[in-house]
Amino acid sequence: MKKKILCVVGTRPEAIKMAPVILALKAEPWANVRLLATAQHRHMLDQVLDFFDIEPDIDLNIMRPNQALTTLTARLLLELDLVLEAEKPDIVLAQGDTTTVMAAALACFYHHIPFGHIEAGLRTGDLQSPFPEEANRVIAGRLARWHFAPTESSRENLLREGISDSNITVTGNTVIDALLMTAAKDCALGIDLDSDKRLILVTSHRRENFGTPFRNICRALQALAERNPNVQFLYPVHPNPNVKDVAYELLGPFPNIHLCAPLEYAPFVTAMKRSYLIISDSGGVQEEAPALGKPVLVLRDETERPEAVDQGVVKLVGANFERILAETQRLLDDAAAYRAMARGVSPYGDGRASERIVRVLREHFG
Repeated sequence: MKKKILCVVGTRPEAIKMAPVILALKAEPWANVRLLATAQHRHMLDQVLDFFDIEPDIDLNIMRPNQALTTLTARLLLELDLVLEAEKPDIVLAQGDTTTVMAAALACFYHHIPFGHIEAGLRTGDLQSPFPEEANRVIAGRLARWHFAPTESSRENLLREGISDSNITVTGNTVIDALLMTAAKDCALGIDLDSDKRLILVTSHRRENFGTPFRNICRALQALAERNPNVQFLYPVHPNPNVKDVAYELLGPFPNIHLCAPLEYAPFVTAMKRSYLIISDSGGVQEEAPALGKPVLVLRDETERPEAVDQGVVKLVGANFERILAETQRLLDDAAAYRAMARGVSPYGDGRASERIVRVLREHFG
């Protein structure tokens, strides 16, 4: 009898990282794979699922404008309770550290359903940074039966928290699986850029940077654009009003800063490949860009992904005006400094993480 596996996704990054696992599980004769989309991020989630030709079996359509975390969590738990009662899966899989993932782990705990946590063990040690992601992944980790850790340091974090080593598997990160699948394709960017000018790709969306920190980031980008008129900036702007309104107000007037709506996944990979360097607060970008040989300046003061920092291909600059300005300018002006960060080191995997996850589940269920 086939085992029912319920995969849960809510946001674009989750869909990207879960897609290789879902596709690999669908090829297993012992697995009956069902996909639940909470649609915590509606439009951006749909883009990724369409790209990988994956269709949800259940869609909660949970997204609402400016939804408070307490409201989102309550609604997720109520909806997930109904789904788990109806579906009765043998295992639930979810990836990462969003409210969707935390709620799925908690609902599974209430229903005595084993939960598998993909990208387990990431920690900063500060529950307020990133907020609320650090708390989400700590809670999910405490409730999980299977911990699929992307790196050895993630495994060590779990061991320090008392997780049994027999419940942890170091797999690499599934984002590299998705990246290599996508980068091999010739996908159009769809934005008219000057091929003779260096491109700096920018992303910023995290809650802890809302307000003054985000204005500092925009001020640094203003200064960089003024100092480097022959460098072009591409910033796909997150639709949250705390980001979008400020970005268009402060960056819109600059001719070499191109603001656009969030890119679909494949064009975004093309933008990373096309870029000279990347300025971002995204966790996924910290994992993907080093594999493409692109330096990343991270708009955070700490990261749960220290491996690329340790390798020297990622640097933390926070939301600090002077640090963003100085480190970006150094990479633009100093060829040796740039080469040191553009070495193509990929500490997050070899593109076979989903294969390792499926092997663990096959050995248990198959």
